[in-house]
Amino acid sequence: MKSMLKTCLTAGASLMLMGSPAVMAQDAPAKWDPNYETPRLADGTPDFSGVWDQSSMTGIDRPSQFKDLVLSVEQAQAMADAQAARMEAANSPSDPNAGAPEAGGSPGGYNAFYIDAGDGLGVVDGEYRTSWIVDPADGQLPYSEAGRAEMEEAVALAWDNYDNPENRSAAERCTVGYGSTGIPPMLNVLYNNHIQFFQSPDGETISILVEMNHNARMIRMNAEHRKDNMDLWMGDSIGHWDGDTLVVETTNFHPDVNQRSSQAQRFYLQPDTVVVERFTRVADDTLFYEFSVTDPDLFTQTWKAEMPIKLAEGPIYEYACHEGNHSLPGILAGARRKEAEAAQASAEASSGG
Repeated sequence: MKSMLKTCLTAGASLMLMGSPAVMAQDAPAKWDPNYETPRLADGTPDFSGVWDQSSMTGIDRPSQFKDLVLSVEQAQAMADAQAARMEAANSPSDPNAGAPEAGGSPGGYNAFYIDAGDGLGVVDGEYRTSWIVDPADGQLPYSEAGRAEMEEAVALAWDNYDNPENRSAAERCTVGYGSTGIPPMLNVLYNNHIQFFQSPDGETISILVEMNHNARMIRMNAEHRKDNMDLWMGDSIGHWDGDTLVVETTNFHPDVNQRSSQAQRFYLQPDTVVVERFTRVADDTLFYEFSVTDPDLFTQTWKAEMPIKLAEGPIYEYACHEGNHSLPGILAGARRKEAEAAQASAEASSGG
């Protein structure tokens, strides 16, 4: 029952790529076996069954303190140690009165119990990665000047408009998971990073169930995009097999999911942005997830990213989002209260009272 309070966006954020304690020696992760034999279903297509975990300290774009895509074993271990120390400190006993309103404190957000953002950097073919983005080489989202201005305007509107429920974000209204978890491209966030594939026996449909907000994306295999340009929450996904790789192209996104944000990343897409994903099973416990994003109205080039997705144990449990039916009325009521107080203060100032 983990409600998505914005106050969680600070603790454990910014990919946790920060200072470090003493480094413990460890071996470099192994490269993927190029001769790996993919398990297959009865129809011969690769088997992606099971629950998969996207949690990682790595995020979509590269933090400013890192110039390179790849870090050494020692650097990666130092950051993992630092994250472990922060989590241990966050789990220590705290003053129950520190955040009480009468004490002038903030009630805060999540405690560490709710956070499951990964305990190490993502490993791609034996390399520790500082960002998922691999192209451009600097690991940054390649906004054009006009694209960045459009993104910033959309972000300001999404965060500051409390006029009605429809102005609040789709994630806040519990229609989709926040941070682009289920909508292509699928990214890791603070918690609830599990996904599960369901492949129909006839090979016509593949569904991806996403833990965050229990979204399910339907991929129509060997099909064409709908001609009515219907904007769907998850976008219109069509797929095909390229050898042992599942290739999925998605566009026609709902306008309410243009702005994608979480504690570690924020970016902006449009309904006609095209996202191409590639899923390849490279080991019994690893899916290699690649994606590209094309939108000449927003970006100076198509940008590309790579991410490992690890096999998890156990099922996906229900994620119950309550912003839509509990917190949202409070959010709007708070805005009305703030407006009323401002109007009263203005009236008193005008009357000289």
